[in-house]
Amino acid sequence: MIDPIVRRADPESGDDLVALGLLEHEARSALVGQRGGDRWLVEHPQTADWAERCRAADVFVAVIDEVVVGYLVAELGDDRVVRIDQVWVDPQAREVGFGDALLAEAIAVSRAGGAVAVEGQALPGDRHTKNLYERAGIVARLITTFRWL
Repeated sequence: MIDPIVRRADPESGDDLVALGLLEHEARSALVGQRGGDRWLVEHPQTADWAERCRAADVFVAVIDEVVVGYLVAELGDDRVVRIDQVWVDPQAREVGFGDALLAEAIAVSRAGGAVAVEGQALPGDRHTKNLYERAGIVARLITTFRWL
C-alpha cells in the first residue's frame, strides 16, 4: 500500500516545474471533447510560468519516491473562499488517495490562512472529481446549463 505524500510545489525546483507543466498538459488534454471542457479551457488559460504560479497561489504536489504524480492549485479570494483552480492525478496513480490527500492539505493550509469556505469545479461527466469533492464534504450549489442557439 502506497502512503500518499503531499507537499508544496517548490518554485525553485526544475523537477517540480517540469512535472507540473507535463501534468497540466495531460489534464488539459483529458478535457478536450468533454461536456464543458472547451469552456473550462478558455476560462482557465494554460499556466505560462509555473514558478510564478507557485509563488502567487498555493500549489501542492503528490509524490511517489519524489516523482510528482499529481497536483492541486488553490487560490484564496478576497471573500476568504479558497477556490480549487486545478486538481489532477495521473490516472496510473489514482485510487490510492492522492486526490484526497492533496485536497485535505489545501483545505488545512487555507483554513490556517483564514479561509472560511472552499469551492471547486467539476465538469458534468467528471465523476472522479465530483467524488473527490463529495468525500471532502464539498457539495454542488450551482449548476450552469447551456445550449447553442
